[in-house]
Amino acid sequence: MQLVPRDQYPVTANRHRITLSNVAFDPVREEDVIRHVVVALDAGTGGQIITPNVDILRRATREEECHRHIESSTLVVADGAPLIWASRISGDPLPARVPGSDLIWSLSRALGEQRRSVYLLGGEPGTAVQAAAVLRREFPQLTIAGKLSPPFGFDRSEEQLTQICAEVAAARPDLIFVGLGFPKQERLIARLRPMLPNTWFMGCGAAIGFVAGVHRRAPRWMQRTGLEWMHRLLREPHRLSRRYLLHDVPFALQLLGGSVRTRLRRGDRATNTGSESALPPTRHIPAPRDSQDSQDANRPDPVGSGNRP
Repeated sequence: MQLVPRDQYPVTANRHRITLSNVAFDPVREEDVIRHVVVALDAGTGGQIITPNVDILRRATREEECHRHIESSTLVVADGAPLIWASRISGDPLPARVPGSDLIWSLSRALGEQRRSVYLLGGEPGTAVQAAAVLRREFPQLTIAGKLSPPFGFDRSEEQLTQICAEVAAARPDLIFVGLGFPKQERLIARLRPMLPNTWFMGCGAAIGFVAGVHRRAPRWMQRTGLEWMHRLLREPHRLSRRYLLHDVPFALQLLGGSVRTRLRRGDRATNTGSESALPPTRHIPAPRDSQDSQDANRPDPVGSGNRP
């Protein structure tokens, strides 16, 4: 399948992309993503959304395959507060964090309003079925084209992989949420996209489990202040401590330090050219609110509410 270049899509066309660690991000908000997907589906055009966080960005700087998955995506949006902070410090700010765990709700709502369909692919056994029931209850006009939680190790069996791809392709959904973790989910998406050129895909990590209620997102105040990773670390220390503490935290600090140097260089250039200001103002990062954590922290704030950084 020949992929349409990112600069030919409505949301990304004629837009200045913001580069962090050699990865170009689309400067869009959640509502921009929703509008783009709806318009593209109306035009019969498929695509892919990828939501890099600090860990994905770190891997993309070191692993060619990971960088390739990002480059082949239609929309690249930042899911990680440190990425937003780094862009603001550098003087080239991304407008907002766009988590995949929010998009699974807002995209489902938008497609439900159009009586379109989604497919849930991923999660632990039974998770996709539970998530489908929740989405069906919340958005009655949304069609659940299918739900499947593949068995562990399915991707190492060509027979199972072929069978799963055939089953998903036969459903012909408008949008497929693939929650298998990066980059496994992107590998499966790369295999499915040629089979479903008019379908949209989003790798959503643990979002299917969040919708199902199998896993719980961090409290809202932790989401807003960039501490969602700490919540996950405390819940799964044996699995995540090495990744977060030895790899991601140092990389985040390096990223922020690089942004400081970038801004200083821009400031020097502005001074040398006599410009009053070569930098746009940085956006204020809101402090945590003192209100009690909501019991439905798995659900996002309403689109456009401005509560996310």
